[in-house]
Amino acid sequence: MDKSNHPEKRVPSGRTLIVQPLPGIGDMVWHLPHIHAIAATTMEGRVDLLTKPRSQADRLLRADPSVGQILWLEREAGRHAGPRGLLRLAALLRRQGYQRAWFLHGSARYVLAARLAGVPERIGYGIGLQSLLLTAPVRLPANLRHAHPILRADALLDLLGIPRAEPEPRLAVDPGAEQAIIAGFAPWPAPWIALGVGSSEPWKQWGAARFAELALALRRQRIGSIFIVGGPAERMLADEILARVRADGATAVDAVALPLEQTAALLGRCRVYIGNDTGVLNMAAALQVPAVGLFGGSTPLAHSHFIHAITPPPGEPGMTAITVPRVLEMLARLSWPDETCHAP
Repeated sequence: MDKSNHPEKRVPSGRTLIVQPLPGIGDMVWHLPHIHAIAATTMEGRVDLLTKPRSQADRLLRADPSVGQILWLEREAGRHAGPRGLLRLAALLRRQGYQRAWFLHGSARYVLAARLAGVPERIGYGIGLQSLLLTAPVRLPANLRHAHPILRADALLDLLGIPRAEPEPRLAVDPGAEQAIIAGFAPWPAPWIALGVGSSEPWKQWGAARFAELALALRRQRIGSIFIVGGPAERMLADEILARVRADGATAVDAVALPLEQTAALLGRCRVYIGNDTGVLNMAAALQVPAVGLFGGSTPLAHSHFIHAITPPPGEPGMTAITVPRVLEMLARLSWPDETCHAP
């Protein structure tokens, strides 16, 4: 038997783990200021992350100096589901020998796994049963226990007196990915305009016809290059948009299903991003790119001043109530076009 796996036989390494189990890319982007603030409290200036594979944190945070190892949380019907899964998760954490773990979530399950793993310091929101398993005497006020994830994480750091150097998320670009984007898309003239066509739910989707109409309207202005951006799930939608644009004698760039670090590099070189409410919208804003968000099926985001929300007119709900002229009006208010365009 390997006794080094027993918590009473291991010497804590001093390393810090952050558990952030919300699954989306946008969820991870929202927590970047908190991850960086917690990392700044450690001797190493780095933290490990336990998160779900859908976050693509290994690609999203590849260039982030504050993030070390990424551990995958396989909860839904995975190896960490159910009682046995809890024990497997505890064993995973025990092997890492963490000194402390932060929980940016209200679940008691992950805190219990850390306790079973022998993690000495456990810090979290103190919601419900979780409060019995934490070592830091912190409890979020009742009015914040069901608040937006950003507000809850803000409150936790405030209660502990930990400053946030970033007022809003900041995403680092991988240099290798940036070189790949420059090499792959060099022929396309600046400024670059990204249209984010992905959506996690149908009611957040603007649709192929509207995106194609917008691309054609921008091409008629003879300004730069239009990039169609999305994940593998948007392949058919993107093909329809590209076909509509080409049928009108115009051009657009196919940038669908790039590795996520390359998508980030592409967005970072764009003058503006226009798209549905998705993780990629949050990425663009975290890269300090003006991000025009189409919020016809969801509540507008307000955590970044780089996000410029377009909502339906009063009494006309849904994405179809957002028209191309309204998007063009927003771009005009953003002084589009101007002389601050990023050259590729």
